Amino acid sequence: MGYDEAIVHLGEFGRYQKIIYFLICLTSIPVAFHKMAGVFLLAKPDFRCALPFENGSSYELPPHLWNLSYPQGVSGVCAYYDVEYSEEYLNGSLPRTTNETKSCSSYVYDRSKYLNSALTEWDLVCGRAFMTSISENVFMFGVFLGSIVFGQLSDKYGRKPILFASLVIQVLFGVVAGVAPEYFTYTLARLMVGATTSGVFLVAYVIAMEMVGPDKRLYAGIFVMMFFSVGYMLSTLFAYLVHDWRNLQIALTLPGLIFLSYYWIIPESVRWLLSKGRKDCAIANMQRAARFNKLEISNETLSDLLDEGEAAVEKAKQKLEDPDRDEGPPPSVWDLFCYPNLRRKTLLIFFDWLVTSGVYYGISWNTSTLGGNELLNFVISGAVEIPAYIFLLLTLDRWGRRSILCGSLVLAGLSLLATGIIPVSMHSLIVACAMLGKLAITASYGTVYLFSAEQFPTVVRAVGMGAASMVARISGMAVPYLKDLAVIWAPLPLLICGSFSLTAGLLTLLLPETHNKPMLETIADGESFGKKTKGDVYLETGHQQLQTPESQPLKGLVDTKGIKSNGHKF
Repeated sequence: MGYDEAIVHLGEFGRYQKIIYFLICLTSIPVAFHKMAGVFLLAKPDFRCALPFENGSSYELPPHLWNLSYPQGVSGVCAYYDVEYSEEYLNGSLPRTTNETKSCSSYVYDRSKYLNSALTEWDLVCGRAFMTSISENVFMFGVFLGSIVFGQLSDKYGRKPILFASLVIQVLFGVVAGVAPEYFTYTLARLMVGATTSGVFLVAYVIAMEMVGPDKRLYAGIFVMMFFSVGYMLSTLFAYLVHDWRNLQIALTLPGLIFLSYYWIIPESVRWLLSKGRKDCAIANMQRAARFNKLEISNETLSDLLDEGEAAVEKAKQKLEDPDRDEGPPPSVWDLFCYPNLRRKTLLIFFDWLVTSGVYYGISWNTSTLGGNELLNFVISGAVEIPAYIFLLLTLDRWGRRSILCGSLVLAGLSLLATGIIPVSMHSLIVACAMLGKLAITASYGTVYLFSAEQFPTVVRAVGMGAASMVARISGMAVPYLKDLAVIWAPLPLLICGSFSLTAGLLTLLLPETHNKPMLETIADGESFGKKTKGDVYLETGHQQLQTPESQPLKGLVDTKGIKSNGHKF
C-alpha cells in the first residue's frame, strides 16, 4: 500500500522511528506494574484468630496453645474453642470441657513475608475472603471496559490523545487506590486503573505496529511485549523494597508521570491520519521523520506515493457488494461481523485471546501455590517470558504466525494437562511443567497480538484489538474463581486451562497466514484476505473445482490439467 512504500523512502526503521518506538515500548512497563500489583496488594499471609486474652500478639504460638485454642493445629483457621482461657486452662491444669467453637472477631497475621496488605488491613479472610476475588474480578472488568471504550475512542479521535488521556487517568486513580480509606474506594479505583491499562497498552501497541513497514512488524510487536515482561519482573523488585501496600501502590503508579512528557514527542499515527483523509498532517509527520533521519524527500513525492495507496484503497472498496458503503457511518467493531469471512476470522481470533489470557493470568497470579519463596517464583514466572519472546523473534519470520500460535497453544495445553497425571510427590516436575506451560502461553500471547493486528484492517485495527482484548478479559475475570475448583480436585484448574489451550491451538489452523502480507487497510481488504475467490481451486474427489466471486461453484469440473469445463476455457 502507499504508506508501506513511502516509509521505505524515510528509512523504514531509521533513527527517528527507533527513538519513538523505544519511548512507546517503555509505556508497557507501568501497565505490567498495575496488572501484577494485585498479587502483592492483596497478598494473603498465614493467619489465625486472635484469642480473647491476646493484645497485639505475634502470629507464632507454642504448639500446646494451638492445640488448646483451635480445632485444627494449622494456620488459616476461622474459629477457636469457646472456652474460658484462664491461666489454669492455658497451662494445662484444667481440661477442655467443650468442643464448641466461636467465630473470629479479629485476626493475627504472619508478617514474616509481608508487612501488611489490603487483605490484612481490612481482614478479607474467612467469611470475607470472597471480597479478595471480587476485587481482582472488578480490576479485570475494568480492563474489559477499557478494551471497549479506549479502542473505539482511539479509532475515532486518534491514537495520541487517547494514549495520554489513559496515562493521566491511570496516574490519578493509581494514587487514589493507594490512599483509599476502605475496600469500596480501593476496588473502584482499581477498576479505573484496570480500564486505563487497556488504553495505554493497546493504543501504544497499535502505534508501534502502524509506524513500521511489513519487514519490521515482527520486531515492533514482540519488543512491546518484552517490555511488559520487564515490568512484570520489576514489580517484584518494588515489592521487595517497599513493604507497606499503600506505599507500594503509589510507588508503582508514580513512574507514569514520566510518560506524560511524551505528549510533545510522540506523533500521531500516520496510518490513522491517512485512514481519516488527513493527508497533509500525515505528510507533515513523515517530513519530520525524514529530517530527523537526515533524508530529503519532497512533499510531492510523498503525496504521489500516498496517492497510489489511496487508489489501491478505492479499488479494494469496489470489492464490497455495496458500492455506497463509504457514504455511510464510519467503520466500527460491528463491521467485523457483517461479512462472512471477516466474521469467521474474528471469532477464531477472539477465542484465541480468550484462552491465551485465561491461561496466562491463571499461571501468573498463582505462583504462590508452587511453594518455596513466593517472590522468587514470581520473578521466574516473569523471566521465562524473555526466552519465549526470543524464540518468537527467531522463528515467526521463518515459520509464520499461524504455525507458531498453533504450536504454542498446543504445547501449553499438553504441559498443563501433564500436571494432572504427574504424581504429587514429584513436585519439581509439576513446577517444571507449569513453567513450560507459562513459557508456551507467553509465546502464544506475543504471537496473538501480532497475528491479530495483521488480521484487522487499519480502519478498525484499534477497535478490533480492543474487542479482542475485551473478550480476553472474560476469562481474566474468571481466573480469581478458577482456583476454587481445586476443592473438587486439585489438578482440575490446570486441566481446564490445558484443555482449552489445546482446542484453541487446533482451531488456529483455520486462520490465514499473514506473514509477508501487506498491512490490511479497508474493510474490503479484511473480507477478501484469506477468502477463496475466482481462480481458487479445491480438490474434490480427485478433481479441481473452480468458484465464482460469489463463492458458488461452477457446475463443471476441471480435470487436474485444468484445460476446460463445460466447453469453456479457463
